[in-house]
Parts: sequence; C-alpha cells; structure tokens
Amino acid sequence: MSPYLRPDVLVSTNDVAEHLTDPRMRILECDSDSDLYAKGHIPGALNVNYVADLCVPNSRDCIGPAEFEALAGRLGIGDDTPVLFYGDQNNILACYAYWVFRLYGHPHLKVMNGGRQKWIDEKRPLTKDTARPAATKYRVKQVYPEFRALREDVLERLTDSRSTQAPAQKGTVLVDDRTAEEFRGEFLNGPQATPRFLRGGHIPGAVNLPWKELVANDGTFKSADDLRTVLFAKGITPDKDVVVYTRIGERSSMLWFAIHELMGFPRVSNYDGSWTEWGNLVGAPIESGTMPMITLPAQGRETKARERRA
Repeated sequence: MSPYLRPDVLVSTNDVAEHLTDPRMRILECDSDSDLYAKGHIPGALNVNYVADLCVPNSRDCIGPAEFEALAGRLGIGDDTPVLFYGDQNNILACYAYWVFRLYGHPHLKVMNGGRQKWIDEKRPLTKDTARPAATKYRVKQVYPEFRALREDVLERLTDSRSTQAPAQKGTVLVDDRTAEEFRGEFLNGPQATPRFLRGGHIPGAVNLPWKELVANDGTFKSADDLRTVLFAKGITPDKDVVVYTRIGERSSMLWFAIHELMGFPRVSNYDGSWTEWGNLVGAPIESGTMPMITLPAQGRETKARERRA
C-alpha cells in the first residue's frame, strides 16, 4: 500500500493522546456547531470560531495577515509552535482553519485523523476547562497566495468567460465539492439557507466530488491508494492545476487538504468565494442552471423566473 506523500500532516488519536501534556503543542478545535466546544473538548484545546475568528463579516472574506497575526497571538502561538487541528463533521472546518494557517505560512501544522467524533467514540478524555496561554506577538513572514483562487483566477481558467458552455482550460480541473443535487442545480435554497443563491448549477467544466467520497466509515481519510483511485476517476491528476470550490469555501478546504497536503499534488488552490460568489455573480457562466422564484417588493407580486440553461 502506498503512503501519503506527506504523512506528517495527519496524526492519529493515539498520537494526540500521548502528547496531551506537551507544552509546545497548541491544539485548536474548529466546529460547525459552535456550542460543541463548551460541552467538552480535548484537554488543553482552544476554540477557534469559523465566523468570529477566521472570517471578516462585513466583507465575507477570510481574515488578512493583520487579523491572522492577532488571532495567532491571542492563541499563544509563536513562529515555530506546532499546531494541531480537529473538529466536528470529519474535520471540515478544522481543515479550513489549517488552510488559513498554511495561507499565512505557519509551519508545523497537523490534523487529527477522524476528528472530534472519533475521539469521543474511543471514550478519550474531554474537559470543559479552558486553557489560557500567554499571548504572543506573532508576525507573518510569508504568504502563499497560490493556495487561494479568486474569481478572476477562475475566469481566466475558462476558455471563454462569456460562453455559457465554456470548458475548463486544458491542464486545469475545477472540482465542485457540493452534493450532486446542488451540482446539477436541482437544490438551490432551503427554507433556512444562508446565503441565498440566484442561480443553481456549477462552473462550466467542473467535476463533482463531494468530500464524503474521501473519508472512510470511521471518519478518517481513505488510504493513499483509495484516494488516488477516487481522484483519477474524476480526472484529477498531479499534472493539472486543480481548483476546488463548494458553497462557502469550507468543505472544499478538506479537498484541498487531501489533494495538496496528503497526496502532494503540486498546484491546488481553494476558491473560497465558491458558489456564494459565483452563483450570484453577474457575467459568470454556469452550466445546468436554474433561476428561482423572485419576489418583486415594489409591485408586491410574484413572478416566475424563467428556467434557463446558462
């Protein structure tokens, strides 16, 4: 069985349990359910909130270098502090936090394989105590913009950004991490959906690869051989530029982690603007798209938007 190209970025629950008392290591929990940390977490772990800590609310952007420095300093992280991430839902947001730390050049990063649920299933210790590390003065030394794709980067990868059926450039593969229903444009906005989308479908030429195809039944990542089989079947190979995206950029960070960090594919970027941006962006081409029901408040009547392929 072939190993991951970078096995050092993934650690087992056993390894974490054996190093809980290591004062050099900082453990960070990042969950989709913000209440989980208070109900019990790995001893010594600190909470990182996706919305409050990793995003800029008034611009729907990920934090910049200055905000990252403030976050790392508050968490007591120094330039060479080993940082371990874990969270709920198979580490989706833990991988997003990992991606942000990699974006700003922090070394010595790892993800606990299987995440929070595997730790709980193995009946390992939890605590409600909150660690309070001494603050540090952190400085970003290097930024890796190639780990992030912006909408302009995606548009450049389409042979004709004005065409509604434009395939991706040769040598580029766009990977959509959403469900098959979202990818086909059959599911647009649920009753509690935030944000809401004006169009359904996917970026032209994209392939559909939901993150659940990358994990085993116990929530751990599949073996390198199995991951390679899944990726190659979708046309995702090491010789291509790979751009991953999802609804708001969090699920796709898990794909980025698996493809770039574990498998070592050299050119992988996360389009974190994702469908929240692309689906509402004027002039951005889509495939298999639909338009939803639109309410016109001025006239107070509902008009049925035309279903169209775009």
